[in-house]
Amino acid sequence: HEVLFCSAFSKFRFSLLLLNLEEYYFEQHTANHIQNKGGQKIRGSLKICSKSVIFEPDVISQPIIKIPLRDCIKIGKHGENGSNRHFAKYVIVTNLLIFLSQVYFIKEHNIVAPYKIERVSKAFHLFLAICVVILSNKILFQSVSEKLHMECKAEMVTPLVTNPGHVCITDTNLYFQPLNGYPKPVVQITLQDVRRIYKRRHGLMPLGLEVFCTEDDLCSDIYLKFYEPQDRDDLYFYIATYLEHHVAERTAESYTLQWQRGHLSNYQYLLHLNNLADRSCNDLSQYPVFPWIINDYCSTELDLSNPGTFRDLSRPVGALNKERLERLLTRYQEMPEPKFMYGSHYSSPGYVLFYLVRIAPEYMLCLQNGRFDNADRMFNSIAETWKNCLDGATDFKEVGINSLKLDLGKRQGGQMVDDVELPPWARSPEDFLQKSKDALESNYVSEHLHEWIDLIFGYKQKGSDAVEAHNVFHPLTYEGGVDLNSIEDPDEKVAMLTQILEFGQTPKQLFVTPHPRRITPKLKTKQLLSPGEESFEDLTEESKSLAWNNITKLQLQEQYKIHKEKSFSYVCLLIIKPDSTLKMFSKESKMLQRSISFSNMALSSCLLLPGDATVISSSWDNNVYFYSIAFARRQDTLMGHDDAVSKICWHDNRLYSASWDSTVKVWSGVPAEMTCTRRQQFDMLAELEHDVSVNTISLNAASTLLVSGTKEGTVNIWDLTTATILHQIPCHSGTVCDTAFSPDSRHVLSTGEDGCLNVIDVQTGMLISSLTSDETQRCFIWDGNSVLSGSQSGELLVWDLLGGKISERIQGHAGAVTCIWMNEQCSSIITGGEDRQIMFWKLQY
Repeated sequence: HEVLFCSAFSKFRFSLLLLNLEEYYFEQHTANHIQNKGGQKIRGSLKICSKSVIFEPDVISQPIIKIPLRDCIKIGKHGENGSNRHFAKYVIVTNLLIFLSQVYFIKEHNIVAPYKIERVSKAFHLFLAICVVILSNKILFQSVSEKLHMECKAEMVTPLVTNPGHVCITDTNLYFQPLNGYPKPVVQITLQDVRRIYKRRHGLMPLGLEVFCTEDDLCSDIYLKFYEPQDRDDLYFYIATYLEHHVAERTAESYTLQWQRGHLSNYQYLLHLNNLADRSCNDLSQYPVFPWIINDYCSTELDLSNPGTFRDLSRPVGALNKERLERLLTRYQEMPEPKFMYGSHYSSPGYVLFYLVRIAPEYMLCLQNGRFDNADRMFNSIAETWKNCLDGATDFKEVGINSLKLDLGKRQGGQMVDDVELPPWARSPEDFLQKSKDALESNYVSEHLHEWIDLIFGYKQKGSDAVEAHNVFHPLTYEGGVDLNSIEDPDEKVAMLTQILEFGQTPKQLFVTPHPRRITPKLKTKQLLSPGEESFEDLTEESKSLAWNNITKLQLQEQYKIHKEKSFSYVCLLIIKPDSTLKMFSKESKMLQRSISFSNMALSSCLLLPGDATVISSSWDNNVYFYSIAFARRQDTLMGHDDAVSKICWHDNRLYSASWDSTVKVWSGVPAEMTCTRRQQFDMLAELEHDVSVNTISLNAASTLLVSGTKEGTVNIWDLTTATILHQIPCHSGTVCDTAFSPDSRHVLSTGEDGCLNVIDVQTGMLISSLTSDETQRCFIWDGNSVLSGSQSGELLVWDLLGGKISERIQGHAGAVTCIWMNEQCSSIITGGEDRQIMFWKLQY
C-alpha cells in the first residue's frame, strides 16, 4: 500500500530541481513553521527527501527553506508532554525541532535568484499535522477492458532529475505513476499516439527508453530509466509490436539516403542522428549537439555565398586555431597513456545551460548548487563566445534573451549582464535565428556537413582516425570508458557517475566509414534559357519524374505466351530460355519473328546493339554469341571465359562480360555493318578479378563505373578508367541477383536471394539503406528513389526507398519474375517470367 497526504502540492515554486544529484523526493506533510521571534506561525508543507527536508510556505513572499540532512545537528520532538497527540482517526499532530548548522533560502517573493545561505547554529521549529490516507498502489486504467501486459519499477527522467515510480503497459496505454505523486499522480500515454521510440543509454548504461508522439521534434513525451536492461527491452518490445508505423529500428544510414536526395533538411537529418546517438533534451549530459556554422560575427551583412563566412567543418572546434592546436599537440605528445587532447568536452550540462541560462535559470542553479556563474564567464555575446571557442584554453563547445529579467550579476566593467549581444548582421533575435537557420541549410554547409558528421558521429570519433583528425577527448567521455557495474563502493560509484554526467559524453558512434556527401542541386538547363523557352531535356526529365511518381498505378495491357518453357531474360523483345533458344517477338504484329538456337546449354542474357542489326547473347557454355538480324545467322562466337558467362553489357563499342570463373572482362569491338564474310574482332582491354563467381554486372550511365554482384553476396564497385576496385561490400547473405546504378550514378541498388534491397553510396561504399522482403527479388528497375522489382512469387513490388516501405503489390506472373524492361520515356514496361509469359504494362495517370 501507498501513503498519500491530504494537502495539495504547490504548483508554483517547489520543483525537483531543488534536489541534489541522485536525491529523491518521498512525501509531503502539512506543517507550520514557528519562527523564534514572537512565535509567528507560517503555514506550508514539508517535503521529505533522501538528502534534505524542504519547507514550502503557502505565502509566496516567504522563501522556500531547504535543510540538507548533512547539516542537521539533531532532530527531536519539542515538548515531551502532549507533543504527540491523536485527535482524529487519520490525523497525527506532532512538534519537531531541527537543530542545524546551515540553511538555504530559495525563491523569496517567487523570484528566481541565487540561493541565500545562512550558516548559523539555530533551531528550526515545525508543527506538523499529518493527514494519512491509505490507498491501493494499483494504477487505475482508463478502461476496465484494458489488458495488462507488464509492469515494473522505473524512474522518469527530466533534465537534471530522475523521479522513481511504477510503470505498466496495457494493450492501449502506457502508464507511469510517480511514488511521490509529483508532478501529477499518473502520466498516461495512449499507444495509438506514439510515433517513435528509442532505446537510450543513461549514465553510459543501457537502461533508458524515450517515447515520442511526434514525427519531427526534439522533445519527447516521456523518458524512462529502468533498473534492469531486460525490463527496458520488454517494454520496448510491447510498444514496438503495437505501432503500425514503427520507425525505431531505422538506422542512421536509412536517413542518410533521404538527406542525400534532399528529402530531409540538414536540421532534420542532424535531429535524427542525435536521436539515434542517444542524445536527448531530457538528459543534459547527452543533449543534442549541433555544429557552430558561422565564422563571421563582425560584418553588417551576412553573405552566405562566401565560403569565408563559414567555419571549417572538417576540424573539431579545438583544432580551428592553429596556434592553440600546436600547444595542445605538444601537451598531448608529452602526456602518459591514456592520452587525450582536450580536457573538456564539446557538450556537457554546464555548456548546455551556459546557452540556456536566461530561459532555464533554475536548471543552472540546480547544477551549480544555487549559484549562477561568474558574470564575465556567462553567455554575454555571440561574437565573444565564438572567439573564446577559437582561442580559449579550455573552451571547445559546439552549440537567449533575458526575458525573465534575471539578476545575473555585474561584469568587471560594471555593466549588468542582460540580453545576449547579437552580431551586427542580426537586426533582432528573430532575425538572428532565421539567418542561423538559413546558414545551416546553405549550399556550403550541405556540401561540407558530412565532414563534421565524421567527427561527431562517424569514423573519426575514435581510434587512429580520431588521433589524425585531432579529435581525442578524455576516456571517460566515450561509451565503454568505464564499467559502473564493476564499482562496488556506492560512494565511489556515485562520484564516478557524477563525473560522467557533468563532464560530458561523446555520442554513440553511428558510422564506421566515411560519410557520403549530400547531393546538391545543380543549375538546370531551363534556368539558362530565355523566358518562355523550355529544353527537350527538361521535358523528358519531367515526364520521367511524373511516371515514377505514378509507378503504383501500373496496369497490365497485354500478355503473350512465347516459350514452351520459362522465359529467362530479354532486352526489349528478345527472349531467351534455358533450352539455349533465342526468340524475337514483334509487339506490333504480335507474332514471333525469329527462333534461334546457339548451343546445347542455356543462354543467360542477351542485348541488342545500337542500329538494331546485331544481337549478342551469352551462354552457360562459356561463350558469347553474335547474331546478325539482317542475315539471319550467327555471325561470330567469342570464347572468352573458363566457366558460364552470367551477364553481358555493352556501351560505346565495348563489351563487358561477367562469368562464374570469377572474372569480369572488358572487350573492345566495332559493331560495324556485319556481312556474312566479315567476322567481329575483339581485344580484351581489362580483366577485373574476383574471389568468387560473378552472377551479375551493371554499368553507370557514362560507363566509367561498373558494379558486380557475386554468388557469395558481395557487391563490388569498379573504376573502369583505371580497372581498379573502389569498394567491396559484403551486404547479402546469398547470391546477388541484380544490381544497377541510380540515374545520377551516386548510388547502387542490389537485390539478393536473401530478399534484401540494399542501397550503397558510390563515393564512400557505405550501405545507406537496407529493406527486406519475405522472398527473393530477382530483378528490378529504379529511379534513385523508387524501385519496381520482380519477386520470386510473380508479384511486382513498388518500393519507397526514402520511406523505407513497400508502397504497392501488383499481381503479375504465375511464377518468378525474371526480367524487367522500361522504355526511355518511362511510360511502358515489359516483364518476363518463369510462367513462359511476357507482359506489357502501361502507366495510368
